[in-house]
Amino acid sequence: MTTWSRFVEEAPRIAEIFTRRHQAAGNLCMLGTLRSDGFPRISPVEPRIFEEMLVIVGMPGTTKFRDLARDPRFCLHTATVDTTVSDGDAKLFGTVVDLPARDVHARFAQNLFDDSGLDIRGQEFDHFYIADLTGASTVEVVDDHLDITIWKLGEGERVVRKH
Repeated sequence: MTTWSRFVEEAPRIAEIFTRRHQAAGNLCMLGTLRSDGFPRISPVEPRIFEEMLVIVGMPGTTKFRDLARDPRFCLHTATVDTTVSDGDAKLFGTVVDLPARDVHARFAQNLFDDSGLDIRGQEFDHFYIADLTGASTVEVVDDHLDITIWKLGEGERVVRKH
């Protein structure tokens, strides 16, 4: 399983851009999943980095989480309204693992309450999805070109420059 800290070690530039864009968008990202008919679904989600894990949880019973229960593959894209991508843009790819550890759920709920005031303490999670990252990429405008940084598990980052 690729922990968040391992991802940061292997892909520091991508992790930095993802974290910056994630915070700038109020933690909002767009989650890509596969519907039961095989077509893609895009849904808003607010993932959180918690105890070295990228946690993808949300309202119970939603179709995006039914998608992940059926097929754990996902793409997570930082939300942006900037068509010039002046602050960068990031995508993370991988699969989710459902973590049933209630002690982790309780600490997560307390952390969420401490950070945001949202009180879900004592509630049970239908699913508590942890991201197992397998790839990622960013796009940045640098001078007169695009830098696309790509990471695959175990391969480090590489930059493709587009003019």
